[in-house]
Amino acid sequence: MIDAVGHPSSLLLLGGTSEIGLATAEKYLEGGPVRVVLAGRQSPRLADAAARLTRAGATIETVEFDARDAAVHTEAVRKAFAGGDIDVAIVAFGLLGDQEKAWQDIDVAVELAEVNYVAAVSVGVALAAEFRRQGHGHLVALSSVAAERARRSNFVYGSTKAGLDAFYTGLTEALRSEGIGVTVVRPGFVHTKMTEGLSPAPLSTTPEKVAEVIVSAVSSGKEQVWAPAPLRAVMTVLRHIPRPIFRRLPV
Repeated sequence: MIDAVGHPSSLLLLGGTSEIGLATAEKYLEGGPVRVVLAGRQSPRLADAAARLTRAGATIETVEFDARDAAVHTEAVRKAFAGGDIDVAIVAFGLLGDQEKAWQDIDVAVELAEVNYVAAVSVGVALAAEFRRQGHGHLVALSSVAAERARRSNFVYGSTKAGLDAFYTGLTEALRSEGIGVTVVRPGFVHTKMTEGLSPAPLSTTPEKVAEVIVSAVSSGKEQVWAPAPLRAVMTVLRHIPRPIFRRLPV
């Protein structure tokens, strides 16, 4: 159970090598021991993630998980919960991809849709079932500000995140009466390996700063948060700018 000061005893990270997810686990570990289940493909990166969190004080379990293989999603989630209750689950996997290829190459577009949207919905359904069974828990889904309005520069990625965002926003309402929390996190540009080499956008941030937002949001029961917080006001304005003007903006 999450204790009175917001500290969980267990954490499931779907996307076990996610830099934001790992930073969030480390933030929780600052408050005491946590059992962390890392769900991902067995690889040197997953082993490095496990070692990193072990050094930070976590008890680690790993579960085989491939976002592109929907047939294994339910079983992977069940295995994650088999070792004991999960207090917080973070849906942290995702692809950015080559955005110019994404609207011209079917394989690239489908891969983005399968990982960022289809897999997110699939594990969301499985997580909801397990949280309902155990009667408590909090689900965190990593969306993006790109979900809030399509831009020429990344509209395929943005469309996949818009689908994820809508699903978990709806899941928030579906699970509310059962005492299960859902938080949709909308980061802006985050300095990670995925964005390495790209020009940073205004209000860019780090995995550690996003982790602080996540931990605070779960503790306070917030359902939607932006990282950093000022992006909420920025996106509110951008959503209402007429299209002829919006398309001229350097965003």
